[in-house]
Amino acid sequence: MTLQLGQVAPDFEADTTQGRIRFHEWLGNSWGVLFSHPKDYTPVCTTELGMTARLKPEFDRRNVKAIGLSVDTLDRHAGWEADIAETQGTAVNFPMISDPDKQVATLYGMIHPEADPSVTVRTVYVIDPNKKIRLMLIYPPSAGRNFDEVIRVIDSLQTTDRHKVATPVNWRPGDRAIVLASLSDEQAKAQFPQGFTTEKPYLRWVDLPKENA
Repeated sequence: MTLQLGQVAPDFEADTTQGRIRFHEWLGNSWGVLFSHPKDYTPVCTTELGMTARLKPEFDRRNVKAIGLSVDTLDRHAGWEADIAETQGTAVNFPMISDPDKQVATLYGMIHPEADPSVTVRTVYVIDPNKKIRLMLIYPPSAGRNFDEVIRVIDSLQTTDRHKVATPVNWRPGDRAIVLASLSDEQAKAQFPQGFTTEKPYLRWVDLPKENA
């Protein structure tokens, strides 16, 4: 199955380290980060799971729930989580999906046809409260994921949803944003009473309220 940005993320039921869930129900009104791992006891993913656990306060602040997936079984998940707590200094504090029959991995297109069919592609999905896919990232086995970038994009998505703007390269909260090209100058003046700066007719900058940026 080929998934696209803006498409509703497929719903599913699965066993996790925190009990059986129905994915959409588990998400509720939260944003979600669903990320897959080739299998348990993999070194790069061990560091990623530790980082995700450490980032829980940041995810909570943004109303984001994290959930991992591996094709291994729950008993192996439990052993791996013990290793993660030991080596990364943080206990895993989010559910890990057990997907030994690869139903969820197949549903989300995580099995690459030219790779080992027993392992999943290392994919990250960011899903909004409307259950729509807003970001997809695919990493090779050797490169650890950049969760600073995942957080940054979530900040951008939440800001652009709230203020109806776009964000430029390397944008961070507090930086100026871009007025949407679809807005005329008159519409932009009405939407942004604080004013905006026109660098080019198609490139207009606006400072967002600090308390809401």
